[in-house]
Amino acid sequence: MAAYDDRDGKIWMDGAMVNWRDANVHLLTHGLHYASSVFEGERAYNGKIFKSRQHSERLHFSADQLDFEIPFSVDQIEAAKEQVLKENGLTDAYIRAVAWRGAGEDMGVASARNPVRLAIAAWEWGNYYGDAKMKGAKLDIAKWKRPSPETIPSHAKAAGLYMICTLSKHAAEAKGCSDAMMFDYRGYVAEATGANIFFVKDGEVHTPKPDCFLNGITRQTVIGMLEERQIKVHERHIEPGELEGFEQCWLTGTAAEVTPVGQIGDYTFEVGALAREISEGYEKLVRE
Repeated sequence: MAAYDDRDGKIWMDGAMVNWRDANVHLLTHGLHYASSVFEGERAYNGKIFKSRQHSERLHFSADQLDFEIPFSVDQIEAAKEQVLKENGLTDAYIRAVAWRGAGEDMGVASARNPVRLAIAAWEWGNYYGDAKMKGAKLDIAKWKRPSPETIPSHAKAAGLYMICTLSKHAAEAKGCSDAMMFDYRGYVAEATGANIFFVKDGEVHTPKPDCFLNGITRQTVIGMLEERQIKVHERHIEPGELEGFEQCWLTGTAAEVTPVGQIGDYTFEVGALAREISEGYEKLVRE
């Protein structure tokens, strides 16, 4: 597979389409040094980006949380995403929109005088966890915890929040796992490194309350699907000791879609009927 910096195609940058290999930034870009960057991950199915506008609105929200303003409106971002798909001849694709403080007059922690940049790329991307949709993903338990919302803007989809996710996923992959489940700063079950998590017990669904991590768009979609099926959903704090009593588990996210989980640490789960139903139902929903 070609490296991400060496491909044919076009990337939208600051209002113009540029050749893929020319989509570069300066070494002294503020976002590279201080994580003043926010992003969105989205998927297009049959030429339509699922919940596209919600993603564009959240990108603006995340930028606001990091104290900068994206110089393009939601409508302009929507048009740019469509243009990227068209220019690259894609109908089923992953879309990455990223906004950041660029290089400018400031190169310290403060960066109010630096321009805000925006770029949008798209590429073909298959199942995030390979064949886990059939067999169930295997998860490690991360040593890093999701931080308190008093220490970081935890409801923004901000690049800096993913540093401990990268560390956790690397450690998991070294153990032969697909991903890692993280606890929060209080010791409650939180999420995986790039996906929210759900559990099933006695026909009801339990999912961590997103009070210190991202309330994912896919997460919200799946809760809606469950409620339409009249399945009780408990959004609450989940203690680590409860993992032993859950029967099924799955992950949700734009990249992950809905992926059943077969194991977390020493705990095992059935890839059961409800996990399969929601996974298959989501695949149908996004293509409607």
